[in-house]
Amino acid sequence: MAGRRFRFGAVVRGAESAREWAEKARRLEDSGFDVLLVPDHLVGPRLAPVAALMAAACATTRLRVGTLVFANDFRHPAVLAKETATLDLLSDGRLEVGLGTGWMAADYAGAGLAFEPPGTRVDRLAEAIAVLKGLWGDEPFTHEGAHYRITALDQHPKPLQRPHPKLLLGGGGRRMLRLAAREADVVNLGMRVRPDGTGPDGTDGGLKAFLAKLETVREAAGPRYNDIELGTSIMQLGIRKPNESWSAAHTTTQDETPQVLLGTHHDITDKLRYWRDEHDISYYVLHHERDLPTFTPIAESLAST
Repeated sequence: MAGRRFRFGAVVRGAESAREWAEKARRLEDSGFDVLLVPDHLVGPRLAPVAALMAAACATTRLRVGTLVFANDFRHPAVLAKETATLDLLSDGRLEVGLGTGWMAADYAGAGLAFEPPGTRVDRLAEAIAVLKGLWGDEPFTHEGAHYRITALDQHPKPLQRPHPKLLLGGGGRRMLRLAAREADVVNLGMRVRPDGTGPDGTDGGLKAFLAKLETVREAAGPRYNDIELGTSIMQLGIRKPNESWSAAHTTTQDETPQVLLGTHHDITDKLRYWRDEHDISYYVLHHERDLPTFTPIAESLAST
């Protein structure tokens, strides 16, 4: 992974009009960011991903668009394969497909969906990835598994990017990270989610746990490790002026990881370079839209390095 350049993405959740959404996409494109990312939840003030990504792509020329992440349980993978192939074609090959099991219990409860154990959802996701890659391929595809059955299906259009758009998988659990290491083009390292789907598992924080996740990916990826782009989400950002004091209230268990960036502009750029050069993490996703004005100068200063 030596020499991999930085890439920066930002999660953008919503807008009150088509014009506002297009303006957000264009501002991101002009600010050193590479990817606009949309989450996928059934509850809360968030735009639906497929339509939002198409609108963002139409409003821009360079900016890539993607999800963080499609919830696998919300769509049959044959439907998702068709939608994403169409999105990739109509965006001139700028789509990145982030995919996860689905995790937020409130989504399932509100829609009357069965919220099955994590192991079942990971098994289903693994099958869905096989179906997606098969349907993105050039030949009719057949699959018979525990969760999906596909019979000689040959979908068109095919994605413009070959063999398929970048596939991002993320998570903090060992099983999910091993799946990502085997199947993904981009692995987003995060915290493990509580089994009841109510939020991150607070026992999964800290530098030791983060480094263990990196090692899990290295071991599971084997010879394909150098082909994987490693990333993580910036969950907390705080920039101070030189010699300015820093409140202990800003600190968390993740302070030593690249998920928390605190200090001067120089401190933060040095930390990002360290995690890229020493631990191969080159893709950073700004998770909170409110931090865009603060983080943009950092993204611009590192974008070409």
